[in-house]
Amino acid sequence: MVMTQFRGASYRSLREISTAVFTAALLAAVYYAAYWLRFEGRPDALYERTMLQTLPLVVLLKTAAFVGFRLHRGWRRFVTFHDLVVIAEATTLGTFLLVMADRFFFPEHSVPRGIVLLDWGATLILFCILRGASRSIHERYRGLLSPNAVKRRALIVGADSVGEGLLRAMRIDKRHPFQVVGFIDHDGRGVGDVIGGVPVVGSLEQLPACVRRHAVDELFILSGDLPGVRVRDVVEQCRSLGVHVSMLPSYGQMLSGQLEFKPRDISIDDLLRRQPVSLETNEIRSWLAGRVLMVTGSAGSIGSEICRQLLQFGPARLVLVDRWENGQYALERQLRALAPGVAVDIRIADVNDVPRMRRLFADYLPEVVFHAAAYKHVPLMEQNPGEAVKNIVATTRVLADLADELGVRAFVQISTDKAVNPTSVMGTCKRVAELYVQSLAERSACRFVTVRFGNVLNSAGSVVPLFCEQIAAGGPVTITDLRMERFFMTIPEAAQLVIQAGAMGQGGEIFVLDMGEPVRIVDLAHDMIRLSGLRIGHDIEVKEVGLRPGEKLFEELNVEGEVHQPTKHPKIRIAQRASQLSADEIAQGVDELQSLADESHEQIIAQLSRLVGEYKPDLIAARGLKLFAPPENRTSNSRPRAA
Repeated sequence: MVMTQFRGASYRSLREISTAVFTAALLAAVYYAAYWLRFEGRPDALYERTMLQTLPLVVLLKTAAFVGFRLHRGWRRFVTFHDLVVIAEATTLGTFLLVMADRFFFPEHSVPRGIVLLDWGATLILFCILRGASRSIHERYRGLLSPNAVKRRALIVGADSVGEGLLRAMRIDKRHPFQVVGFIDHDGRGVGDVIGGVPVVGSLEQLPACVRRHAVDELFILSGDLPGVRVRDVVEQCRSLGVHVSMLPSYGQMLSGQLEFKPRDISIDDLLRRQPVSLETNEIRSWLAGRVLMVTGSAGSIGSEICRQLLQFGPARLVLVDRWENGQYALERQLRALAPGVAVDIRIADVNDVPRMRRLFADYLPEVVFHAAAYKHVPLMEQNPGEAVKNIVATTRVLADLADELGVRAFVQISTDKAVNPTSVMGTCKRVAELYVQSLAERSACRFVTVRFGNVLNSAGSVVPLFCEQIAAGGPVTITDLRMERFFMTIPEAAQLVIQAGAMGQGGEIFVLDMGEPVRIVDLAHDMIRLSGLRIGHDIEVKEVGLRPGEKLFEELNVEGEVHQPTKHPKIRIAQRASQLSADEIAQGVDELQSLADESHEQIIAQLSRLVGEYKPDLIAARGLKLFAPPENRTSNSRPRAA
C-alpha cells in the first residue's frame, strides 16, 4: 500500500517536471518566433543579440508564472473555460515580469514593445490551442475506435448550460451507445445556436418534425426541467413516433458533483411533477434555527419528509414521536447519516396517550410542533368511526392543549382537502380538528396553524403503490370510477410547503396549498401501465369497481362559504371563513364526540354532523352511498363538485 502510494507520487512528480520542461521549451520557441515574425525572419545583429541575452530570463520568468498558476498540472482532457482564463492570467503575469526585468536589467538593449505584444498574443493562443486539443480529440474522435460502432441518434431537451454540461458528460463517457445530434429549446428562442458543436434544432412545439428530420432514436429530458404536463405531452408524442424517452441528471445533481451520464426511464413522478417549490429560507431559518422541534407521526410518509427537510434549517434538537417501531428505527438511521451534528431523539409513543405525551412535552419543552399523526384511509374509517375520532380528533386536542398549556411557540397541524365539504368520517374528523385548533388560537399565546392539502404522490398506502402491485401481479388495475379526479403533489413539495406555511402563520389561519390541476385517476393508471412497457386492455385490464365508502368523485378546495386569499407565497393561500360555532361550543361538541367514540356508529355520525354542518350523512345515503356497507355493495356516486 505504502509502495503503491510512493510510486504514484513519484509518477506525478516526474510528470509535472516533464510538463514544466516542455512548457519552458514552448515559451522559448514562442519568444524566438515573436522576433522572427516582427522582423520577417531577418532580425539584425543588434536585436538578435538582445534576443539571446534576454531569452534565459524570459523563459525563467514566464515558466515561473505558469508554474505559479499550476499550469504544469492537469494537461488532460478535462479542460474548461476556467482553465483558459487561468492561461490568460499566467501569460499576462509573465509578460509583465518580462517588461519589468527588461526595464531594470537590460536598459541599453530594451526589448521592442512589438515583440512584447507578439510574444503575449502568441503564448496565449498556442497554450489555449494545446490545452483544448486533448479534450477535443478525446471527445470527438475517441468514439471512432469504440466497439460501439453504431450509435443511437439522440436529442437533448434543454438548450442551456446544464444541457451543455450533460453533453460533455456523454462525450467523456464513451460506454453509452448515443450520438447527440441536436438540442431542443423550450421556447425556440435559441434555435440556430450551436452548443458544444451541436446545433439547437427546434422548439418543443417542433419536436415531432425535428425527430423525423434527424432520424432520432432517443430523447433525453433534464430531470426537473419540465412540468409534468409537458413531460406527458412529450412522452405521448415520442411514443407515437417510436422514440424512447429517458431522464438525465438534474441541475442540482450537477452542483453537488454527482454529474454522470446515467439515463433512466420516465417515472410517474416526472409525469405529475410541477414547478419546483421556492422557499423563503431566511424566514424559515430564523423561525427554526437553534430550536427544539417535535414531529408527531414521524415515521409516516409526510412526517418523515418533514423531518428530513427540517435538518437544513439548523434545529437544536428533533424529537420524533410515532408508535411504529420499525419506521422509527429506519428514520433514525437515515437522519443521523444526513446530519450527524443534529440531536435526534426517537420516541415510541401513542400520541393519544395523555400521560406519555405530557411527559415528553415536559422533558423536551418543544418550541415548534408539527402534528402529522393521523389515520388516512377513508373506507377503513367509515367502518371504524370511533377509531377515527380517537386518532384524529382526540389526538389533535391532546397535543394542542399541551402546546397551549406548556408554552409551545407554534403548533402546525396537517389537514386534508377531504375536510372540505366532507362526505366521509375521516374528512369530517379532520374538519373538527381544524375547528378545534382554530378555536384555541383565539385565546392562546401559541401560534396555531393548520395546513390543508390533497393527495401525496407515492405515499404509503396511496394509489400509486397500489397500481404498481396490481401491474406487477398482471392486473387488473382497479378504478373505483372512471370519472374520478384527484389533486396530487409530491412528498417533498408537501413537506416544504407545510414548513413554509408554518413560518408564515400568525395564529388561527388555515393555509391551503396550491394543488395545481386535478388528475383523472384512470389517466394515472394508463400512464403507469404504459411506463411499465405494457399495453392497456391487452396485457393489463383496467376495471371499474365502483365508489368505496365515503369517497368523492371530485376533491374540493373550498368549504361552502369559505374564501381563499393570497399570501406572499404563490403556492399558499389562506382559507377565510367565520366559524358558525363559538370556542366553547366547539370544545363542548368535541367533549360529546369523544364520549361517544365507543358507542354506535349512528351516534358518532350524528354528533359529527352536528359539529360540521357541511357533512350530510342522510343526503349521502339518499344518493345511494350506504354508510358502513361493504364496498362491493356500493353503486352510488358522490355529490357533484362545488363550483
